[in-house]
Amino acid sequence: MTPSHIIELKIDEIAPKALWFNVFLLVAFAAAYHFFNEPLVFHFSLGGILFFLIGYVVLIVVHEVFHLIGFVVFGKVPVSSLNYGISLKMGIAYATTSRPVQNHAMRKVLLLPFWTTAFFPTVLGFWFDSQVLVLLGAMLTAGAFGDFVMFCELRKEKNAAWIIDDPSLPRLHVYDSYPESESGD
Repeated sequence: MTPSHIIELKIDEIAPKALWFNVFLLVAFAAAYHFFNEPLVFHFSLGGILFFLIGYVVLIVVHEVFHLIGFVVFGKVPVSSLNYGISLKMGIAYATTSRPVQNHAMRKVLLLPFWTTAFFPTVLGFWFDSQVLVLLGAMLTAGAFGDFVMFCELRKEKNAAWIIDDPSLPRLHVYDSYPESESGD
């Protein structure tokens, strides 16, 4: 069965936009932190820098794990259909399933990591006066840029459409009906 159309992220086109979005968010989150928590104070320490770097790597991994959790919880796919990895060539981590997922569920799958690895750490950063957590939240919000782009594209599709996440490229195959021949059933 042929998809009705394909939503594809062109990494070379969105990478500069994501970079500027990242810079903007870092400045905006830092300004908000200093406005609400510690006006005009910057703390740099080796421990803080290490915490930031380790936290960033851990949250990237956790971001992808939450995509997998979303596939199982919202998409109702079996755990055996999940795949996780890193594409060094494209410079991205990925989490996918070989099974089709309905559009309304796929949109939840796309945004779940934002809430858990960007929004929640940012709120905790403000709550516990942690500049590092606030900046990690900014970085992970920007890291979800591609997810937001795909989410916006999927909002144009019917809720009942079926989506197959491409196993090797950042793209989604959209089907008007259940694509039985490609589901692995």
